[in-house]
Amino acid sequence: MSEHNHHEHHVSSAGQLWAIGIALTLLTILTVGLSYVEIPAPFDVVVALTVAFGKAFLVCAFFMNLYWDTKFNTMLLIGAFAFFILMVAVTLLDTLYRNDVVPSF
Repeated sequence: MSEHNHHEHHVSSAGQLWAIGIALTLLTILTVGLSYVEIPAPFDVVVALTVAFGKAFLVCAFFMNLYWDTKFNTMLLIGAFAFFILMVAVTLLDTLYRNDVVPSF
């Protein structure tokens, strides 16, 4: 009889989930606090996206259990994110360099 290597599910402890939840709450408070700080034009978006990516990483890694899951699922998430960035970049290339057909109002 052959043995199968079954992937066992990881069960997070309550303390770990509370720690991640508190970290997400603190990052949300940081996001709100940064909205009141005057940051120069290109860097305000960079700072906001950095905090948002940090929160997204915590959610994906620990609440979606990608930290303990197979690397294939992590690769799928990264591929989907890269595809999203590609679609946004193509859209921006189209809209930023388009000639105005109708003059602005």
